[in-house]
Amino acid sequence: MKNIFALGSAATLAFVMATPAAFAGETLDRVMATKTLTMSSDAEYPPQSFLNDNNEMDGFDVDVGKEIAKRMGVELKIVTPSWDIITGGSWGGRWDMSVGSMTPTKQRAKVLNFPAVYYYTPAAFAVHQDSKIASLDDLSGKTIGSCGGCTYDAYLNKDLVIDAEGAPAFDYLVEAGEIKTYETDTHAFDDLRLGDGTRLDAAFSALPTIQAAIEGGYPLKVIGKPAFYEPLSVATDKGDPEFDAKITAIVDAMKADGTLQQLSEKWYGVDLTAVQ
Repeated sequence: MKNIFALGSAATLAFVMATPAAFAGETLDRVMATKTLTMSSDAEYPPQSFLNDNNEMDGFDVDVGKEIAKRMGVELKIVTPSWDIITGGSWGGRWDMSVGSMTPTKQRAKVLNFPAVYYYTPAAFAVHQDSKIASLDDLSGKTIGSCGGCTYDAYLNKDLVIDAEGAPAFDYLVEAGEIKTYETDTHAFDDLRLGDGTRLDAAFSALPTIQAAIEGGYPLKVIGKPAFYEPLSVATDKGDPEFDAKITAIVDAMKADGTLQQLSEKWYGVDLTAVQ
């Protein structure tokens, strides 16, 4: 862990400590000193992360974050910045890690580190239950909604790059007529539930997220096979390899002792910790 060396003056020290760069290389020190691990999450992305009936953050990603904090011997604190801020990097110590179902790509790796892939999720298309669409071929030329700036949006625009180790190859199976993007996937479901073709003909999201919406009463149905499988990783800011190594070791241990599989089966009913 980085040691803070003596600076020429108290004024200079105060200036450096007030800037985001002061956090570079010191994440693990800060977490262990404060006994608090701060994680960014999304309050509207069930079953990965959401506010439960007790107004508490819950879900698969949340449970993974709690387990990481437990094994570090610290408390977990959750914050909910917007996705574009999370993926933009340069967090400045506002949070320490993202357990937010993020796909590790070379583009994102320019500003973030990805110390541990913790599960794989299938990407699927959903339509209104009254839709006559029966196959992926029928989706071509249709209006499709997805989260903006995410892998589903990139897939629909045919510029998706999943270059993480172990990611299976995929083909572009749908030619969207119009793409509508939303801050989060569930907002696309809200438009789709209004009726077949009212605002959307289909939505594109993670299969577990679609299934959770259906279980929650959304009148949707899944069409065709998954378009691709994406590895999803814990993300950290640049600057602290010791913190990254700690995360890697903890997640590896969670895989080895079956904890990750148990959490996946708890929230999804299946083991998504490996490509099926």
